[in-house]
Amino acid sequence: MIPWYPGGHADPWNHVEAAMALSATGRVAAAERAYEWLLSTQREDGAWHAYYTSAGEVEEPRLDTNLTAYVATGVRQHHAVTGDRGFLEEMWPAVERAVDWVLRWQAPSGALAWSVSPEGVPGDFALLAASSSVCTSLSSAIACARALGRERPGWQDALGRLAAAVACLPGEFLPKDEFAMDWYYPVLSGALSGGAAEARIDAGWRSWVEEGHGVRCRSDGGWVTAAETAECALACVRLGRRDAAAELLEWVRELRGDDGSYLTGIVRPEGAEFPSGERTTYSAAAVVLAGDALAGSPASAALLSPLAPFLPGGLDVAGGAEGEVTAVA
Repeated sequence: MIPWYPGGHADPWNHVEAAMALSATGRVAAAERAYEWLLSTQREDGAWHAYYTSAGEVEEPRLDTNLTAYVATGVRQHHAVTGDRGFLEEMWPAVERAVDWVLRWQAPSGALAWSVSPEGVPGDFALLAASSSVCTSLSSAIACARALGRERPGWQDALGRLAAAVACLPGEFLPKDEFAMDWYYPVLSGALSGGAAEARIDAGWRSWVEEGHGVRCRSDGGWVTAAETAECALACVRLGRRDAAAELLEWVRELRGDDGSYLTGIVRPEGAEFPSGERTTYSAAAVVLAGDALAGSPASAALLSPLAPFLPGGLDVAGGAEGEVTAVA
């Protein structure tokens, strides 16, 4: 298990993010130990709990669709790095169970319930950033299936409906417009592409980007975080804005310690660490993965590839006006 920091708790999404950073930097054996922990803790229904203590016990029993789906993203990336079919075959049952569980909670609109009780009662709202992230996980799961000679048309249909909801149905999600993740995640995931993606990043840049320092977690505050800055850099790489991505990664160096760790964030303009002294594995992992993408690694290029090849029947989600979905031949 890879906790947020020594003695801290872990969640499956950030655990996988850290495992991906290990894979990207050649720490293959360490990454595979992280995936072994996921295999050992997956529930019979395919889900994982939201948080685990440093001792590996369940801290928060709630289940989370985004956290559960993200294993597919990690498995695809590790396979792209190593080419190890044996690893892919070993992880496939866990990926399949996780995705099948997640898709139980997809609404007719295409959006995903964010949270599910351990008893199987879904929450009554969806989150834009979380559903966007699941778009990446679903495309990764489909890529894993194809690499093993399997087809999952039901997953493709689900991805098409989810991507259409993210790109075109903002009213299906709980409003969290002040958070940076809701700004860039539809672009980072590939659900929003083309001119609509370009316009979204341009429209929000002044609200969330602290020039010379990085990306604020919220538009109404001064908390600049390493993870949001690195993820925004990834979104810029997807758009081909490599200079902007490089600049963001240069700015985030002010959060880097001499040991290679990254502060979770600082409050501007004071420059105070918040939380004080907290250096998180997921922050360092996000920076590593953004640097890997900027360097043009094949694994990162695969994760940032268009969603179109994984959508059903040539569907292409263009985004833009609410309800606008474009089908292409």
